[in-house]
Amino acid sequence: MCGIVGLHLRDPELHPRLGVLLETMLGHMCERGPDSAGVAVYGDRRRCPEGWAAVSLLDAPPDLSVPGALITAAGDTTVVAAPLTVDELVAAVRGTGALVVGSGTDLTVYKGTGHPRDLARTYDLAGAQGWQGLAHTRMATESAVTASGCHPFSVGPDQCLVHNGSFANHATIRRELEADGVVFDSENDSEVGARFVASRLAAGDDLDKALRLLCERFDGFYTLLVTSADGFAVVRDAIACKPAIIAETDAWVAMASEFRALAELPGIDRAKIWEPEPERVHAWVR
Repeated sequence: MCGIVGLHLRDPELHPRLGVLLETMLGHMCERGPDSAGVAVYGDRRRCPEGWAAVSLLDAPPDLSVPGALITAAGDTTVVAAPLTVDELVAAVRGTGALVVGSGTDLTVYKGTGHPRDLARTYDLAGAQGWQGLAHTRMATESAVTASGCHPFSVGPDQCLVHNGSFANHATIRRELEADGVVFDSENDSEVGARFVASRLAAGDDLDKALRLLCERFDGFYTLLVTSADGFAVVRDAIACKPAIIAETDAWVAMASEFRALAELPGIDRAKIWEPEPERVHAWVR
């Protein structure tokens, strides 16, 4: 049992409130996942300035240095932003022994173990601004409680996946991806889903097609929220036993594992609210 929340803002006037809204949503999911919490924020230019790239790292060395970079630590996560391309920045930190858990020109990712409310403060989530964000509280079932096993899994530029459930055939698909040269960072079954989606996006598919293909290939029980540089998408398995609620207004689209995480969003009383159907992809583009 894990908790998922996500918020895609359509109204620019809400961008300064992204972190406050997301932290409130996350706070309602603590009971669903007290082991750890991860957060992804899109569009916070104080964390990743315009025209720069950012990488999020675990196990960064204390003497980490990248010329011209802005380096900030938040618990287990270190974020490095620099006036480089994503590939250049990833290459600059690759030899340090740190694990890259997020990268992009619009994205910062934070992952760690501990109580979600404590981690939200560590990440300064309330201070985050931007146009999109997601968060995940974890109750581990398939792998150890470690920072690297936390969600979100961000394995492609400006891409994130969070997952509630378990994939029954993840080992088989992992072997297929590894045969194609894909390298994994953890034993978490959710990373297999993230790597699959990233491979489809890299091949030119959009989020809708990538997730429809995932439904064809993956067995198990799952609710997924996947985000990209311009998209926000939700899908559930064929049985749809893992909870999910979507709410939509002219100002925002939001998703959560339970309605209580949506109840304090502005304008929720005027929102269209529904439970996503099995194996139907619900996707929005910025």
